[in-house]
Amino acid sequence: MADLFRAVEPARQTLLRRLNLAPGATLRLVRMREDLLKAIADDPALAPIDEDFAHLFASWFNRGFLTLRRIDWASPAAILEKIMDYEIVHRMRGWDDLKRRLADNDRRLYAFFHPATGDEPLIFVEVALTRGIPDAIGPILTAPEAREAVDADTAVFYSINNSLAGLKGVSFGNFLIKQVVAVLSAELPQLSRFVTLSPVPGFARWLAAQDDDRAAALGRALAAGEWSEDADAIEALRPEIEAIAARYIVQEKGRGGMPADPVARFHLGNGASAHRLNWPADLSPGAMRSAHGLMINYLYELPLIEARHEGFVRDGTVAHGEQLAEALQR
Repeated sequence: MADLFRAVEPARQTLLRRLNLAPGATLRLVRMREDLLKAIADDPALAPIDEDFAHLFASWFNRGFLTLRRIDWASPAAILEKIMDYEIVHRMRGWDDLKRRLADNDRRLYAFFHPATGDEPLIFVEVALTRGIPDAIGPILTAPEAREAVDADTAVFYSINNSLAGLKGVSFGNFLIKQVVAVLSAELPQLSRFVTLSPVPGFARWLAAQDDDRAAALGRALAAGEWSEDADAIEALRPEIEAIAARYIVQEKGRGGMPADPVARFHLGNGASAHRLNWPADLSPGAMRSAHGLMINYLYELPLIEARHEGFVRDGTVAHGEQLAEALQR
């Protein structure tokens, strides 16, 4: 078996391993793969080279090598600058915005690091400590800094960012969320809920492709955009968007029979449930284009995470809460 492995292993992998022996080479190889991924878009024949990178990175960046760090205002400036640069879900507006997101009384930020890449955050999650489950992103992003520690019962994961494009396909997020839940549970035992406030990035594109009368009518109404400043129009549209969005999250499948929405695949695969649809929850231009302002809470319940993960992987079961279940009946 060992002889067979040596015979079939691409020589490129041996070359990459030897390159990785140079000081600082691991991060340079990650950057190299980022360039390769861009080149593949123009020349698909390069794809086998990427398979070699992906194979080696899956081993080099496995969970056993990662360290979790909390990032706060006392963290090195170089790391703080990278956090600002790499945040793409909810862009930061400068140092004051970053400082607010690190405030000790009601915020947390955690990142994974690897010993071979130094102070380069590989993935990070921003957490808000709140009373109750939030239904919109605006109050989290614009809330003034709390003067005292918040009597929080809920930890809200509102932004998760993979930092390095060259590590595409290397899974960190499932380990990150579970470890952060464990850390927060130990530090703040009064927390009873762990949820996300997540975008639904594929919803608008999917809705535009639907040809049944009901979905098409909703798509036209949402695309017009006139509802965004009309409370009555919002309430009139809410039952329809919840019904159609529940269908998208729970029933719509993409490649391999997995949920069509990429964020849904990530959190459901981690053992969360699709807990509650929120609309309108994000009226920023990007969210309006990609999801017509829709967001969703995924709920992580510690005793159920592993069972839900197994059900999702084995049977494709999409765990979901009462709100989505009721919406599917409309």
